[in-house]
Amino acid sequence: MAVKIRLKRMGGKKRPFYRVIVADSRSPRDGRFIEEIGYFDPLSNPQNLKIDREKAIKWLKNGAQPTDRAKLLLKKSGVYEEV
Repeated sequence: MAVKIRLKRMGGKKRPFYRVIVADSRSPRDGRFIEEIGYFDPLSNPQNLKIDREKAIKWLKNGAQPTDRAKLLLKKSGVYEEV
């Protein structure tokens, strides 16, 4: 089972809000997931980003592969350098 760290889109039309989740790579973008590890609000000023460090590090050490955008957000929060 390939596990990915990726974004799940929430919010209304033209008001995106994202949750950072850990999911099986075969599940749909907004479908079933294993665990929620944070959130990202791109519309707030400044942008809100909160990542649970312990959960993110645990999943990265267990082999979860972040998507490009999730990797950027993990680097911005300082989690990706710790692994």
